[in-house]
Amino acid sequence: MTRSDTTTSTGNSRWKRKRTDETRDVENALREAGFRNSDAYRYNSASIRVRVIDEKFEGKSIAKRDAMVERVLKNLPEHTQADIITLLTFAPSELGDDTKALRERLLNSEFEDPSPSTL
Repeated sequence: MTRSDTTTSTGNSRWKRKRTDETRDVENALREAGFRNSDAYRYNSASIRVRVIDEKFEGKSIAKRDAMVERVLKNLPEHTQADIITLLTFAPSELGDDTKALRERLLNSEFEDPSPSTL
């Protein structure tokens, strides 16, 4: 998939058009906690997707990564926490061209170019 496949004529990724004030609050909370490369958008009326890419995740299990991020997310309003259905935590090396990281690249691709929601 090329960059042009996931961008509009104005250069915005499709997922960026799904950002809301609430998802910007999620991003800001994560960035203030030191996760500079954090993105979030509302996938549908009942679901928020969050992606964090950070070198701190190198060599850590998914459970440990999620725990690091969830410490920050627990400070958000309960209704926001309840809507965070997808939490993706990647080390930067996992998003390269290495075939060992195929799962991560596929998950990231779905974040970048969301499939249509059934809601």
